[in-house]
Amino acid sequence: MFGEAMARLPSHPAPTLLEEFQQRQDRLTSQFRNDDVFVLASPPHAVHSNDVEYPYRTSSDLIYLTGWTEAESVFVLRHEDGRWISSLFVQPKDTLKEIWEGRRPGVEGALSSYAVNEAYGNNELEAQLSKWLTNARRVFHRGGVNHHIDGLIETSVQRRDRARQHFGTGPVAVEDPSGLLAELRLRKSASEIEQMVYASKVASVAHELAMRHSREGVTEYQLQSVIEGFFSYAGTSGWSYPSIVGCGENATILHYKTNQDVCELDEVILIDAGAEFRGYASDITRSWPISGTFTEAQREIYEVVLEAQLAAIDACQVGNLYTAPHDAARTVLAEGLIRLGVISQTLEDALDMESGELKRWYMHNTSHWIGLDVHDAGVYKPGGQPRTLEPGMCLTVEPGLYFGAWRPDVDCPERYANIGIRIEDDVLITSDGPVVLTEDCPKSIEDIERIVGKDLR
Repeated sequence: MFGEAMARLPSHPAPTLLEEFQQRQDRLTSQFRNDDVFVLASPPHAVHSNDVEYPYRTSSDLIYLTGWTEAESVFVLRHEDGRWISSLFVQPKDTLKEIWEGRRPGVEGALSSYAVNEAYGNNELEAQLSKWLTNARRVFHRGGVNHHIDGLIETSVQRRDRARQHFGTGPVAVEDPSGLLAELRLRKSASEIEQMVYASKVASVAHELAMRHSREGVTEYQLQSVIEGFFSYAGTSGWSYPSIVGCGENATILHYKTNQDVCELDEVILIDAGAEFRGYASDITRSWPISGTFTEAQREIYEVVLEAQLAAIDACQVGNLYTAPHDAARTVLAEGLIRLGVISQTLEDALDMESGELKRWYMHNTSHWIGLDVHDAGVYKPGGQPRTLEPGMCLTVEPGLYFGAWRPDVDCPERYANIGIRIEDDVLITSDGPVVLTEDCPKSIEDIERIVGKDLR
């Protein structure tokens, strides 16, 4: 099954060039003064239980600036001798540990294959960083990631030694660089888009495989295994977020992740799953009937959500506010539910954020940024006003309707009881209009009914 599916994928895109990582660093340092120091630490390993750790995933900012993915690393930018110098502290080569845990790039690998000027073993970190901080006036550093680094920086600011008294050396302020990095990451380069396209194509095929595997009696976890198995088979690092695979009433739970129930013939399943490739995420949601044929009620809700999604995608235009897709989706959803008799209010009243009935059935936003994080970095309302969409921005478009008959807070229409529909795609903003990166994933009623339950042979 996977072999045939693989034939539909393109080759892996080329990795991002070292020159691009250098350009990213240059754009960042152009916002600094020459007496600033930038310090970025990788997160620690997280323990699953006892001596078993969760799979490691480093800081997205570290990937963005260097491409480096190893644990126990610290990246530093400082200005010296008229230029900015990048330094990376890494786990040194250690044969015994490598026998147990795997090969390490070490200092030599960092210097030869990554966009850094210098590389050191972690054993040199404290001495070098303390020296560089002595000559700094401001430190750009996000605290709470590496407590050892936090302590070194805090000590350097609080010093009251003779050097401070006589020469006034040492940092006097620590600033969080997250906002600066978020602005850089918000607009994707051609190379970044290539990585996202591959992640999107893998996730698209995986969703179709799950559709084909759907039938009465299949379990949520079996469909999850089809999707996530293909993620690995296609050479990605796995999921970009824990997969949501919910059938029946579970489809009406927005972040359902138990994924353990048996699917019944008359139920709709909702799967929200995306792959990660070289750090870049995809994010797709599809909903379909386990039977392979929409009932009249299921079709009615699906058509409303699909119409809303298409309207929202069309609103993803350069110059529109970030809120435009959400506004478009909400309008179509409200109109559809009024037409179906679910909402008894006028359109204006239904859309009211406080008293409108739409929020009973549609309670989340339509979009979020996507990139190195599935909910990617980037301020939505700088200065309190919605951001204007620009070329290179990437966002999801994911309207939905959720009729959970189990909910005590609403009177769920019996006709639509336990129908949960969400349709989500990843969209690139371009000067020529929106480009749907996940367009290969089937979503028309005709395509879904043609595919569901039809295994690849």
